[in-house]
Formats: sequence, C-alpha cells, structure tokens
Amino acid sequence: MHADIVFTGGTVRTGAADDPVHEALAVTGGRITALGAQALSARGPRTAVVDLAGGALLPSFGDGHVHPVMGGLGLAGVPVRGRTSVEAIVEAVRDWAAEHPETEWITGDGFDPWLALDGRFDARWLDAAVPDRPVVLRTMDHHTAWVNSEALRRAGHTATTPDPAGGEILRRDGSSEPLGTLREFGALGPVLALIPTASHEVQVAALREAAARFAAAGVTWVQDAWVEPHQADVWVTAATTEPGLPLRADLAFILEPDGWRERILRFTADRDKVESSAPGLLTARTVKFFADGVIESGTAALLEPYTDCPHSHGIANWDPRELAEAVTAVDALGFRAHLHAIGDGGVRGALDAIEAAARANGARDRRPVIAHAQLIHPADLARFAALGVVANLQPLWAQPDPLMTELTLPRIGPERGGRQYQIAALLASGARLSFGSDWPVTAHEPLRGIATAVTRQTPGGVPEGGWFPEERIDVDTALAAYSAGCAYQAFEEEEWGALRPGMRADLVHLAADPAGTAPGDLAHLPVLGTWLAGRRTHDVATPRSTRAGRR
Repeated sequence: MHADIVFTGGTVRTGAADDPVHEALAVTGGRITALGAQALSARGPRTAVVDLAGGALLPSFGDGHVHPVMGGLGLAGVPVRGRTSVEAIVEAVRDWAAEHPETEWITGDGFDPWLALDGRFDARWLDAAVPDRPVVLRTMDHHTAWVNSEALRRAGHTATTPDPAGGEILRRDGSSEPLGTLREFGALGPVLALIPTASHEVQVAALREAAARFAAAGVTWVQDAWVEPHQADVWVTAATTEPGLPLRADLAFILEPDGWRERILRFTADRDKVESSAPGLLTARTVKFFADGVIESGTAALLEPYTDCPHSHGIANWDPRELAEAVTAVDALGFRAHLHAIGDGGVRGALDAIEAAARANGARDRRPVIAHAQLIHPADLARFAALGVVANLQPLWAQPDPLMTELTLPRIGPERGGRQYQIAALLASGARLSFGSDWPVTAHEPLRGIATAVTRQTPGGVPEGGWFPEERIDVDTALAAYSAGCAYQAFEEEEWGALRPGMRADLVHLAADPAGTAPGDLAHLPVLGTWLAGRRTHDVATPRSTRAGRR
C-alpha cells in the first residue's frame, strides 16, 4: 500500500530515546505508517513527497497553558504591548481614542508592569489623554489593571471602598483615594464586569486568528486554561464551521471561590456538549483554579513575608480547606484539576488540595496540573512526583528580564530569587514536566521558550553562562516538554508527541535540526510547515488569517 505523504530530504527526529533519527517518514490516513527505508519504499504514483530541504521533521508542539480567545481579543484595542514608557502608552491611548470616538470603553492588553516605579500606575496620567470615557489597560500578566478616573467612578471604587476579598486597590500616598492601579480579580472584577462582552462572532474570529498563529508556530494542541461558560460555544462554533480549526484543544472551565458549588453543577453537561459536538478535536476535561496571584504585584502567596513588605504574605485566592473541597469535588466528577500557583505558599496549597482529593476519591491516574510553579519550597519539590502532578512551566520566564530584576527580585530577595523556575530540579525529582506559554502573557512560539530553557539567558545573551545555570536543560529535553510532555498532560501520549508508526501525524517542519543549532539561534529557527493528522495547517508561504474585529 502506497503512502499518502512521504517526508524526505532532511532529518526526522522521532522524539524517542531508543530510535531518535531517521531519513524519511510516511503518512497514510493521517497516521504515521513507516520510518526510514520503509517510508521511502512506500512512495507511489499518487504519493505527495515533501522535501525537508535539509531541515528537520519533529513531533509538533503542544501548549499546556494558554488563553487563545483572550489573546485573540487582545489583538484589538489600544496597542500597548511593547511600549517602552508610560508616556508612550498614554500617547497610544490618546491616539486610539481619537480614532475610535464611537467606542465607549477603551481597552488594551499587555503593557509592561515595570514601567512605573513599584508598578504603581496613576489614573491621572490616563485622564490627561481621555478624561470622559473609561480606560482599562491590563498588564502582560493580566493580574493588574491601570484605569483612569472615569473607570474607577463607574466601578464604584472610591476612598471609602475597602479592599475586596482576593484583590487590592492601590491608594495614593498619604490618602485613601484610589490611585488607578487594581491588583487581582477581586479588585478588577467590578471594572471588567462593566466592559461590554464581545459578540459571539467577534470571539470566534479572535479564536481563529489565535489558532492560526499557533499553527504557524508548529503547535497542534493547546490547553485553554480559562474558559468562561459562554466560551465553550465559541470553541464549538470555530471547530464545527468552515474553515474549522488547525489544532486540537482541551478546555478548562474556570472555577472561582464565589458560588463554586452551584457552578460545578453545569460542568458535566458542558463537557458532554463540547465533546459530542467536535469529537477528536475538542475535549473539556479540566477545571481551572487560581491558588494565588503573581510575585511582581505582591499577590502571589508566600510562606514567608515579602522582603519589601514585611507585613504581607500575598493573597491566597481560596481558603485552604475550601480549595481542597473544591478540587476534591471536581476530581470526583472525573475532571483534571489545573491550578495556577506562583508563590511557594500557593504551590503548597495546591499540592495539599491535590493530596486531599486523592485521599478522598482513591487512587487513579488523574494527572493534575500545577501551572507556573515559579517558587517551590524545598520541602515540596518531591511532592510533585509523589502525587503524580504535572508541572506545567513557562520556560520563557526563566531569565533576568526587567520584570525579574525590577519587580520580582526586590520583592522576594536573593535566597528565594535563586529558587525560581526549577526546571532541572523538578525533572531530577522524577516529576512530569510540560511546557506552555501562557499567551497572551508572553510570546506563544515554543522555540522561544525552548531557547530560554536551554540557555537561561535574555535574548541579548545575558548573563553569560545563564541565570542559575544549574537549572538549564538540553535541547532534546526541552523539545520533549513541548511535545511528549504536553501529550502526557492531555492523556494522549499514545496518540501524539512522538513519531512512531501508528501515531497521529502531528508534525512540524523546522528549517534546521535544532540539535545542531546554536542555542542562541533556536528562538529564530523558522517553522516551515505544520501538519495535524497529516493535514497541512501551516505553510511558510501561506499568509495567516486577517485580524479579529474590534471588541
């Protein structure tokens, strides 16, 4: 029987330790059917031959923690990402507002939180550009918002408003008047709830744009790590109407402390609806929790106080017993728990909740996920492997960029600062590892994260030898975390994540073999093609879709 496609003319890296390299690969019916000489002999008169042109064919990438709908929507609005000063952001807001006089709420996503001293952004700076319409800008981590006075007024944030549970309203020095900086969802919620929700059609267009970008980066599976109830329908529409989606996804329903017992009542029906609508493409087997916030805002939960704020341990979003009860409840329904945990207190709370669920519901292969795990107490490192927890890390964060040097390190000091992003230590402990981007927080291209995992350097090569170089990993290990690691997280390691006969032909074609590429050049290695079950979803010559419409 002749193959549908044969790839040849380069290096085929299977991702398997016992059979790593071949000269060719054959695909029939969307699955890998042969490697090496057998693949070459499978060519027939109707076989499509893909010339790798000296490059490499690898298992395609996954992304174990990402926000496609949110990221796609964030492509609209004020272009604040990458602006290098407060003044530049204010100017962008002024220009955008003038160009969109019909838009009531002016929004933008992704500005850098270190641009103002101590991350304190003043509403008056935005008032100077737009005094009469609400402005809401969110930082790159989405845990902080900078708003103008009109947005504060509409949300009811005044000098007499107390800090809400799970949030902080920063005040002007020497007064109780809100400054214009809101931290965590307890404080952001009253503002975000007033912003008109994008239409279903706009959200579908935003998701399609995001999916096209991931396909262009070699990604064929994503874990959507924050799905509101209505967004399940966005995924179903995008997957079941032309032109479809170029990737698979698992959806994680968000569960917050307020009213969680009532919310989980609909999760099973939502899961069944998603999976019956797009079988083989969409699953909805995960529930997302926020255990804490982020270190740069002082909201990650720490076991010991913040260095720059000795009275604060950060913000734990859940009461520990309530978190354990909620994780146990969704685990009993057959869902995977996926917990955002940044500080060592947040990580410990997440591990405790997972342990409680296993104790209550009995042993099984549940593969819970702790995402980010930026700071782990030494006593908790071995618990990941012992509890079967998948550590989903964002390798692009493991570098001394301005977020780290200007905000994070001053808040936790040198000892804790040296225990961040312990990629190699987690692997040495026996823990399972997957990688993700957390896009739109940071760049979605896996090769950029792989480069950082290997070098622990900024794009400019700083510091020489790497930032805490003992936590560097080799290229093959980093590639595996973005492929086999994500497949394991998805319970699909027998289907994708490696190139073996019988597995799905989820493939990525790189312009050169990453094993022979200088570490500093990995981030810029071109992705020439992506295939989902043998269907080409990205060709370097094919332009991406148009941008999503405005919110």
